[in-house]
Amino acid sequence: MAVNLTDLSLPQLEGLKTQLDQEIEFLTSSISQLKVAQSKFVEAKDSLNVLNQNNKGKEILVPLTSSMYVPGTLNDVDHVLVDVGTGYYVEKNVEDSKAFFKRKIDFLTKQIEKIQPPLQEKHAMKQAVIEVMSLKIQQLQQSQQASQMAGTTKA
Repeated sequence: MAVNLTDLSLPQLEGLKTQLDQEIEFLTSSISQLKVAQSKFVEAKDSLNVLNQNNKGKEILVPLTSSMYVPGTLNDVDHVLVDVGTGYYVEKNVEDSKAFFKRKIDFLTKQIEKIQPPLQEKHAMKQAVIEVMSLKIQQLQQSQQASQMAGTTKA
């Protein structure tokens, strides 16, 4: 059911604008979260490029926490443990790991692309509501000025 915005009162338009603001904020936040997850998968996929025979036996820093590392030696350049979610890790070879991360990246890209059109639609709707609100405010001001002018000419 379509509603003509010009038929709504100013308070109803304000309520609609508030609702649209909340929906836009939610969709924008969703896209941001998906992009963060996507960038982690891209980083993980890119990190696999250092695993080659030239780097076998080289000294590396192994992260214990996000800010603490210990020295280590790269012994196996053919296999990695991949976090597949909910605390489960699977040993995969490098090529399978790259394919896994590519699938994850592609999935997240599709999810972001699904959210973009509704977000743009909400922005357009919000802009239309703002324009109608401005028009109604102008009409209200003009009618108030006209009634003031009518009141001063009678006196």
